[in-house]
Amino acid sequence: MFADSAKIYIRSGKGGDGHVSFRREIFVPAGGPDGGDGGRGGDLIFEVDEGINTLNEFRHIRKYCAEDGQNGGKRNCHGSDGSDLVVKVPPGTVVKEAETGKVITDMSHDNKREVVLKGGRGGKGNQHYATPTMQVPKYAQPGKPAREMHVILELKVIADVGLVGFPNVGKSTFLSRVTNAKPKIANYHFTTLNPNLGVVDLEGTDGFVIADIPGLIEGASEGVGLGHEFLKHIERTKVIIHMVDAASTEGRDPIDDIKKINSELVAYNPELANRPQVIAANKIDVFYGEYEETTMELLREEFEPMGIKVFPISAVSGKGVKELLYHVHDMLSKLDSTPIVFEREYFPEEVDYANEPYTVEKTGDHEFTVEGPRIERMLGYTNLDSEKGFEFFQRFLKENNILDELEALGIEEGDTVKMYELQFDYYK
Repeated sequence: MFADSAKIYIRSGKGGDGHVSFRREIFVPAGGPDGGDGGRGGDLIFEVDEGINTLNEFRHIRKYCAEDGQNGGKRNCHGSDGSDLVVKVPPGTVVKEAETGKVITDMSHDNKREVVLKGGRGGKGNQHYATPTMQVPKYAQPGKPAREMHVILELKVIADVGLVGFPNVGKSTFLSRVTNAKPKIANYHFTTLNPNLGVVDLEGTDGFVIADIPGLIEGASEGVGLGHEFLKHIERTKVIIHMVDAASTEGRDPIDDIKKINSELVAYNPELANRPQVIAANKIDVFYGEYEETTMELLREEFEPMGIKVFPISAVSGKGVKELLYHVHDMLSKLDSTPIVFEREYFPEEVDYANEPYTVEKTGDHEFTVEGPRIERMLGYTNLDSEKGFEFFQRFLKENNILDELEALGIEEGDTVKMYELQFDYYK
């Protein structure tokens, strides 16, 4: 059974607690604190494995936990760090937060490995808290807690071109002719039960990857039939080949078929309406005389004014196939070559910061410092290099009243604000 989605539980490791202890040695009557630090909790990491092409494994194992850090010990012994847990996924896997459906990371193209949940930091032992006025500290820092969540894994195949159409219009036959793919072919509806990928090699070009999306039917976007399970796979494609049974061997109207499938694509994801399309009018090998000319003329009159070119082909004999493929390659060459990647949407606004403190202080002329666990945690999970990450950062400052506190301290435009390693100039 082909699996292209799964829901799993993931957890990073908890940081080990710092230790409270004091030196007890002969000839050392007043030994100082010697409590060691706790170890770091293991990270939960997703990594692409090119040898995997389904999510079948996640149907049997649904819980993935990194190792906790060990507690510190006496005599300044540092607790051992927890082992990271690396979760292997096929290329093209999108990781989403289960409750909201927001994208956490897209494991495709250059993104081969990503730490999704950082392990908790180990707590400091009591040796760090000795001062001239408190020489017997009986306090050690607890380890930072683990992070946990339920996530949904969705496999979205990585292909340049998506091949769509009703069942039994010849998509699998076409794919087997133009690529090295070996799909199962038979004269039954829903013979294709999983997406098939193949590489098209064209003389004088660098070729492209094509994906056969299992047969869609009317109502697929609402869960009707089998095709709805695979609509997600067309989201990465840049060009759509819409294949129809131009000979109407099953009594369907090819023009009506195209309109119905396009409606399903748009209902699933409105952005698909903007994807370039080309129509492959298949099964011309079973046409009779004038019927072929009439059908092609009707298809062209209907769709070519929209910029959708129609190619009569026979997937069985190969007639017209090469012309179609070169046209598709030409379409791809004119499009932006940047791969389609699903941007991160899940940021730590879902994390509860309400009980974590922070401080806002004026630390010099025209210089202010903002620190504390709430700030440190936010910076650890926010990518300020991305537009969405920076928007979240600005929203965080406003919603947590940090901007109000800075203004109350007399901050002016151009003054410097420091947040650990981050430094920026203040402007309204």
